[in-house]
Amino acid sequence: MTKERIIILGVGNILLTDEGVGVRVVEEMRRRYYFPENVRLVDGGTQGLWLMPTIQEADHLIVIDAVLGGGEPGTLYRLERADLPKGLRIKQSAHDSDLVEALNLCSLIDAEPKSCVVIGIEPQVITEFSMELTGTVASRMDQIIDRVVVELTNLGVRPEKKELKCSAGV
Repeated sequence: MTKERIIILGVGNILLTDEGVGVRVVEEMRRRYYFPENVRLVDGGTQGLWLMPTIQEADHLIVIDAVLGGGEPGTLYRLERADLPKGLRIKQSAHDSDLVEALNLCSLIDAEPKSCVVIGIEPQVITEFSMELTGTVASRMDQIIDRVVVELTNLGVRPEKKELKCSAGV
């Protein structure tokens, strides 16, 4: 098992429906799995450039985010660092240019992770106030988590499933 530092970073605004999917995935992964000490789950919210110190701590960075890729709502994406813009660009989500700028600035000071992968989902709604994901995006939660687990496995980490307690509705 690798001892390199892995950060799973969920970003987004939980007040804007599907925009908060990255944060919601991190919350759900914390609920479902135990992780080794070298794996850290981070709620990055909408911190943008304030994420630079977190990014600099990672040998490997896995970002979960809503991505406007032009697909149908619920479409899943996997982007590598090379797929992300190296300069300023039109935003793909309400906050991600700040995340990309943070990555670019880390690169400029030679403090970029060895690898960076973005697991994204095409949102259905990102402009309405709601703390709930749409049904379309919520129904893909398991697939998003599975993709993050695959990325971890590729890095030599196998998170341990927690035994989830079910509450009887009686």
